[in-house]
Amino acid sequence: MGDPLVSKNSVLFITLDSCRFDSFTQANAPALKAVGPLHKAQAPSYFTYGSHSAMFVGFTPGVPGTSAPILNPKAGKLFKLVGAGFPGKGGEGYQIAGRNIIDGFKREGFRTIGAGAMGWFDPETMTGQHLSDSFDDFIFTGNHGLARQIEYVNSRIAETEQDVFAFVNVGETHVPYWFEGAPWSEDDNPCVPFQTEDRSTDCRTRQVACVEFADRLLAPLLEAFSGSTILLCGDHGDCWGEDGLWEHGVSHWATLTVPLLVRVRGEPVERPDDLRDEIGEDLPDVAPTQEERRSRLHSLFRYRQNG
Repeated sequence: MGDPLVSKNSVLFITLDSCRFDSFTQANAPALKAVGPLHKAQAPSYFTYGSHSAMFVGFTPGVPGTSAPILNPKAGKLFKLVGAGFPGKGGEGYQIAGRNIIDGFKREGFRTIGAGAMGWFDPETMTGQHLSDSFDDFIFTGNHGLARQIEYVNSRIAETEQDVFAFVNVGETHVPYWFEGAPWSEDDNPCVPFQTEDRSTDCRTRQVACVEFADRLLAPLLEAFSGSTILLCGDHGDCWGEDGLWEHGVSHWATLTVPLLVRVRGEPVERPDDLRDEIGEDLPDVAPTQEERRSRLHSLFRYRQNG
């Protein structure tokens, strides 16, 4: 990934909002995937505010099939708030004290820089204030502002010689799965709660394209932090017709199974030897087709009839 341009102790935390594990797997995203091995993890919640509230106090997505710290936050957190919750088993990436990890890093002398996309981050709302007011510098761009977010983060990094904690919430991967220059309309949302039309193919194609768009824009920032700590993950996923569900805001394997890639001070977090089956190993990496869903529902109906 090249020579680092920030300190080894600095942190880059990127959330691909609503990004499903299968979308990330299928995407041609060399810069994102160069962060480290891809882990199939379980998110702390199934919507943006819940997941970020949890992650901002150290509860990042985890792989419970292992006792390895960082991958299993119960064993050892990447960001551990001292004095809060279970003490862990050692192996934490950073131990900090504060009302959240942003406040904790600030107390350690880091310049804390944030860029939010989703409405939950809007500082004009109380939820947005809760998620954003601990940052030294923060910008809210709305869903489709990744280029502005990156420009903002880079400009603030250039102003300081401190260690940096930088956070970017990518909105392009959230419904309606659109980015500047996409060959489809921003107004055409293929994933609407309670819809009856099966548009899972459009959902998959477009979210994958959004991941690839994010990869192209984020590549230089990832390069700058290549010798530092990077946490890259989905905050939650989306349902694309599984069990009749669409979008997120509901607890389901599709909304909870997310990509996770981590490097700590330049070292990628590898797949541990003790990993049995990653969470969701028995679940599909790709959303089932409409015909597959019909077949499963038919089998379930016959089972109930015969039961």
